[in-house]
Amino acid sequence: LFAEMAFSLWNNLLQTTKERLLQHRRVSLYNGAHGYKEELIKKNLQQFAGGSINLSKDESGIGMLTVNNPKLMNAFTGTMMLELQERVTELENWKDGKGLIIYGAGNTFCSGSDLNVVKAIANSQDGMNMCMFMQNTLTRLMRLPLISVALVQGKAIGGGAELTTACDFRLMTPGSEIRFVHKLMGLVPGWGGGARLVKIVGGGAALQLLSGTLRVDPERAVHLGLSEETLSSSDETGALEEAKAWLSQYTEGPTSVVRAMKKVVAAGRELPLEAALRTEKDVFGTVWGGPDNLEAVLKRLKHK
Repeated sequence: LFAEMAFSLWNNLLQTTKERLLQHRRVSLYNGAHGYKEELIKKNLQQFAGGSINLSKDESGIGMLTVNNPKLMNAFTGTMMLELQERVTELENWKDGKGLIIYGAGNTFCSGSDLNVVKAIANSQDGMNMCMFMQNTLTRLMRLPLISVALVQGKAIGGGAELTTACDFRLMTPGSEIRFVHKLMGLVPGWGGGARLVKIVGGGAALQLLSGTLRVDPERAVHLGLSEETLSSSDETGALEEAKAWLSQYTEGPTSVVRAMKKVVAAGRELPLEAALRTEKDVFGTVWGGPDNLEAVLKRLKHK
């Protein structure tokens, strides 16, 4: 009876902890108090159709998110921005996921926003709403308990460069480039790419890349710590296989443990130290004494 009670207590604690962690992940940066009108911007974006954001999930727990609008170098139309939000929600609800690869169709990554959308929402309030919408989505993408990697082929420009920074890692293929071209458009990054770039490469390098609109080739990206490595294959099939193999070295093992690792790192990356430590304690509580933990302990004891 005591064991049953203890187990049910542990289970209840686990549930409330999991719910708390989930809430942190889904919390939007912006709401009505910030002048954010989500329904309005969704209606505006809905008018600009074309392209798609596709998601496939495989048995090993790795998802593939494809930015698919090859005739415009995978630029984001309005409906693609809406679809990205839907796919992120889908990934938040995917309990068996461990990893995610984001790539662009037709051998190039993404050229940012479709200029038709930019032109149509040229007033400041619409622009700010679009900015808040995309920041909300990409922040949720970054907080997913999946280890994510952007596979950069061809060009990742403007908003496309910003999208790469919402992943944990970046891999580049020969001849590809990442370029923050916002200054040439009379803009600054608006999807959160500026703030995230500073976290990845540091303030000085970020300022150079942004204000110099520099083309970052694979070699320079590795040197800056913007990319993990340069893959050997340039064709889509080969590059995807390589990216999968690279990612699988981090996603091997029990799903709950891989996801817990990412949650701890996400908290440490975003929260003040004390809050990050408390989150780490909470996540630790979800795996300690759990089936994967007990199995590993028993295995170790047998091998002594």
